[in-house]
Amino acid sequence: MSIIGKNLMEPEPTLLPEEPEVLAQIEAGDLPEDIVPKHPTSSLAWAMLAEDAWDEGRTLDSYAYARVGYHRGLDALRGAGWRGAGPVPFSHAPNQGFLRALYALGRAAAAIGESEEVQRITTFLNDSDPSARAAIEARH
Repeated sequence: MSIIGKNLMEPEPTLLPEEPEVLAQIEAGDLPEDIVPKHPTSSLAWAMLAEDAWDEGRTLDSYAYARVGYHRGLDALRGAGWRGAGPVPFSHAPNQGFLRALYALGRAAAAIGESEEVQRITTFLNDSDPSARAAIEARH
């Protein structure tokens, strides 16, 4: 293994654990509002609530759901060894719930004029995975 060209100061990517019960409920067609009470720590479930609220024009609800998903994601990242910096790759499916919640929070923050929050979230999302924004936007 060659280390030439590798930034030895950059932390290893953080990979969140799978959520098989949440995925099973999604595949069964359960709605996010039915999933969250059973899995309140799931960023993915909260992100889905935020996305649905946004699609329905409920900006403040979207903001609130995304904020919860973001904080649940921070807890999960820390539990997975994340130290406040480093890649959180979108290509790792279990990371997508956190990144979707982060994106949804930024979008809703922009809609309510919270510009400092938007900048912070944009930086965080890009630092986590520069390809995440495009991958999330391609879903819609």
